[in-house]
Amino acid sequence: MAPEISYAIVNTNGRDFLLRCLAAISEHHPAGVEREVLVLDNASDDGSAAAVRALDMDLKLIEREVRTGKAENDSLLLERARGEFCLLLNEDSELLPGAAEALLEAMRGDETAGAAGAQLLDSAGNPVPCAWRFPGVISALVGALFLHRLLTVQSGGSEVRRVDWAQSSAMLVRRSAAAEIGYLDPDFFVYYDECDFCRRLRDAGLHTLYVPEARAKHHDQLSTDLAAGLPRIVEFHRNRDLYMRKHSTWAASMAVRVLTAWSYSVRAVVAGLRRRPEAPIYRAHARQALQPKRGVSLRDRAEEARRQAPRQSRAEPR
Repeated sequence: MAPEISYAIVNTNGRDFLLRCLAAISEHHPAGVEREVLVLDNASDDGSAAAVRALDMDLKLIEREVRTGKAENDSLLLERARGEFCLLLNEDSELLPGAAEALLEAMRGDETAGAAGAQLLDSAGNPVPCAWRFPGVISALVGALFLHRLLTVQSGGSEVRRVDWAQSSAMLVRRSAAAEIGYLDPDFFVYYDECDFCRRLRDAGLHTLYVPEARAKHHDQLSTDLAAGLPRIVEFHRNRDLYMRKHSTWAASMAVRVLTAWSYSVRAVVAGLRRRPEAPIYRAHARQALQPKRGVSLRDRAEEARRQAPRQSRAEPR
C-alpha cells in the first residue's frame, strides 16, 4: 500500500539534530496513517549517514557524494517519495505532537492547496515569523519603513489561512502539485527556493496554507559570527535578487535592492550607536543587498569544494 505521507529530510552536517528530527517523527506520527521516511545526506562529514544506518527505523537513506543545494535536494526527495503528501523537513526541525496530523487535515480539506506550512518555534519554544507576503517593491518599501512585522509577516493567529509563501523547514507539499510545476528550481541553492515554489504554485492556480496548530521547533543551527555567516548573507541576497529578476522587472529588482540596503543601513547605524555586536552583520547585509553579485556564496563554496575534490583524491597516497 502506498503511504499517505512521506517525511523528507535534508541533512548537511547536522547529525545530532537529525537524530532528534527522526525521533520526533517516530514519536508523533499520527496513528493509522501509512508513512515512509526518506533522509538525504548532503555529503556530510560528521558521521550523519553512519548514525542513520545504525538506527532501528524503517527509512530510506540517500547519500550525496558532493554537496548540492536545498532546492535540488528537496526536488529529488519529492520525486523519490511515494506518498500523496510529502513533509519537507530540515534536519534541525523537530515536529511537536499533532503537527503532522494538523498539516494533513488542512491539506485534505482543501484540494486547491499545493502546500501547507507549520508554525515554527525557536529553540526556546517561542513562535517566529514563518509565512510572508511575496517579495516586491511594496514589501521592500514596507521593510524600509520598518513596518514589515505588521504588514509583511502573515504567520500568526489561531486559524488556518491562505498565505503567499511559507518556510519549507516544515512544509507539507501535495506531490502531484509539485510535479505539475516542475518541483523546486535548482537555481536557488538555498533561500527563496520555497518562495519561488509557492509563487509558481499560485501561478498554477494553487495556494499555500499557514497551519498554526502544526508546530515545529526549528533550532536554526546557523552561526551568528560574521566570518562564518558571510557566505550565507551573500547567498540570501543573491537569491532574493534572483527571485525578483525571475518574477518581476529590472526596475523593480533595482528598487528592491536600494530599499533593502537602506533598511539594513539604518539598522547598522542604530546598532553601532548602541555598540551592539550585530552592527557589522547589518553592514554586510546592506552592502550585499545593493550589490548581490559581490562576495563568495554558499554555492560558490560548494562548487569550489567539488572542483578541489578530484585534485585531493589524486594527491592522496595510494
